[in-house]
Amino acid sequence: MLANQLNISDELISKCIHCGLCLPTCPTYNLTYNEQSSPRGRIQMMKNVFENTSTISEQFVDEMNFCLDCQACQTACPAGVKYGSLVEEARNLISLNKKEKTFYKISKSIFLNKIIASTYKLKLFSKLLYYFQKLFSNKYFYSTIFKIFENLNLSKLNLLPKINFRPFDETIDEYLPSYGKARFDVIFPYGCIMNVAFSEINSDTVEVLRKAGCNVLIPKNQTCCGSLHFHNGEKEGARELAIQNIKQFNNFKFDYIIQNSAGCGAMMKHYNELFSGDSEYFEIVNLFSKKVKDFSEFLYEINYEPPTINNNQTVTYHDACHLIHSQLITNEPRYIISKTNKNTYIELNEASWCCGSAGIYNVTHTEDSLKILDRKMDNIEKTYADIVIASNPGCLLQIQYGIKKRNLNIKAMHLATYLNQIQ
Repeated sequence: MLANQLNISDELISKCIHCGLCLPTCPTYNLTYNEQSSPRGRIQMMKNVFENTSTISEQFVDEMNFCLDCQACQTACPAGVKYGSLVEEARNLISLNKKEKTFYKISKSIFLNKIIASTYKLKLFSKLLYYFQKLFSNKYFYSTIFKIFENLNLSKLNLLPKINFRPFDETIDEYLPSYGKARFDVIFPYGCIMNVAFSEINSDTVEVLRKAGCNVLIPKNQTCCGSLHFHNGEKEGARELAIQNIKQFNNFKFDYIIQNSAGCGAMMKHYNELFSGDSEYFEIVNLFSKKVKDFSEFLYEINYEPPTINNNQTVTYHDACHLIHSQLITNEPRYIISKTNKNTYIELNEASWCCGSAGIYNVTHTEDSLKILDRKMDNIEKTYADIVIASNPGCLLQIQYGIKKRNLNIKAMHLATYLNQIQ
């Protein structure tokens, strides 16, 4: 029975009152205006499968994967429907019953289960990618390749992150003391993609934390948080990765775990969804997740005073979906940015509208992803800002791609980079 494979209560799936307030917030509904591509349409499809009145059809599979899982509908919902949990369970059901399309199945098998899940294989793959990118490092060749890929509709190749020569974990000590009087002992998870492609952001994060009075612990044997697995139907793979990290981190004494990636932070805060009903791990996971803080959330809560700057650079801010909708963090980063120079902050119209990155969505649904990005870039362009700040690596890549495509004179950067460069 399909219903027996779902970790969804009847109460949870019946909460939707079909009011339609989610429709204006849904990127895929606004692309198609098809009811089946809306949150309430997908919930009805899930309900039919849950109650065994419908099978896992090709349409069901397509719609569950067409969704970005941005969870904007969850924020808009007056009935408190946990849409993110529903769609993630639906994807897990699809995976368990081997109903995914061949391309999607192969992509997950290679990228998630073979590469991301293994730190060694990820580093090896990244090294090969680094040398490939090195071949095209010349600005003339790079811009030419960019245009060729665009003309051949190979946009996804331009969405790849620029790989660092050395992963972050190979350049840093396991223990880094506070620069001043230590107030907290914090663990910093360097991540998977962040480790090999965003070393600078990780370094900036650690520097700001040390200046904010933190002794920073960086366990060397950590792995991926499991976010990409969980959001793409690989629940068991996500559990295995979560257990590895929890066991490794609990070898240290710490006050908080500080995340600089919105998607990873959301995953680690909601590890309990992976272990509901698990008598062995549930309590350990609950205690662990309560110590997870987003970078901006932590700085805000400890009354961090950023340096003030006196220049005319204007700054705007993009809300990463899993920061605003899953972690409910929106005012904290704005408050910190505004304190650096309150006269130069510009609020972005539709700041919480998804940029289209959504984990591996811009690889599996590139054309739709770039249509969603266009709306985001229209709003960014209208701010005339010099800097757009985002707190998720996928968002940064997506927005940087949009900037390059439109040839805009604007920088996209992480909040940690912005704060570290003005100190």
